Amino acid sequence: MIEITFIGRGGQGAVTGSQILAKVYFLMGLYPQCYSLFGGERRGAPVAGFLRVDPQKILLKCEIKRPDRMIFLAADLIDENEVQATLKSDGLLIINAPSSQSFSALKKIRLAQVDARSIAEAAGLGSTINTAILGAYCRADGSIPFEFLEQAIKETVPAKIEANLEAVKKAYEETRLF
Repeated sequence: MIEITFIGRGGQGAVTGSQILAKVYFLMGLYPQCYSLFGGERRGAPVAGFLRVDPQKILLKCEIKRPDRMIFLAADLIDENEVQATLKSDGLLIINAPSSQSFSALKKIRLAQVDARSIAEAAGLGSTINTAILGAYCRADGSIPFEFLEQAIKETVPAKIEANLEAVKKAYEETRLF
């Protein structure tokens, strides 16, 4: 089973991003289980989305405490000590941050970094960066055929489909792997 957490701010698309990725895994023939947690529903408030994926039906109904993968849509929400304590030792960390920002305390962790915000803004998506971060996830993960991500976006995203596809491709190309 793969357990993934999405951490971001309201308006960035963390919840929708986890739902799109669930659709990707469903299209791949796997069983996804997706849920979210958030306090006051307002733009800018911290939001978390959770996704489990397995080849068999998932019967767990508990919180994800030790994820295999963590996706941060907002770098300012990263607590490096918390990441090191909760992410599994062979885990993957994906961060939306400009290349000028360094995460040297996390150098022992498999890390992917992309400036999803700049990519989303250039594509005309504003601060909604979920599809760009999914392009980075697809590249860093390495086991997801890109066409499944494109199909999930076409079937799930309600507007600006071409702009979202552009953001996914650009983020896939620009993701830096450490």
